[in-house]
Amino acid sequence: MRELVETIAKALVEHPDEVVVTQKASGRSVLIELQVSPSDMGKVIGKQGRIAKAIRSVVKAAASRDDKKVIIDIVE
Repeated sequence: MRELVETIAKALVEHPDEVVVTQKASGRSVLIELQVSPSDMGKVIGKQGRIAKAIRSVVKAAASRDDKKVIIDIVE
């Protein structure tokens, strides 16, 4: 899951070298934290959160194969 989020985020931002993705698993749930440059924050979130929602949907679909619950946090 971490690699998927990292690939999507790096494709969206202007500073792909500043993308940091961490993953913490506990039981059947997985927490993924996405950090980007402050200037790229709007590109990852999108208007009214549409891009962030789309990222969450794609990752949720990929996680359903493994029967896991994925939570994605976009942090500053």
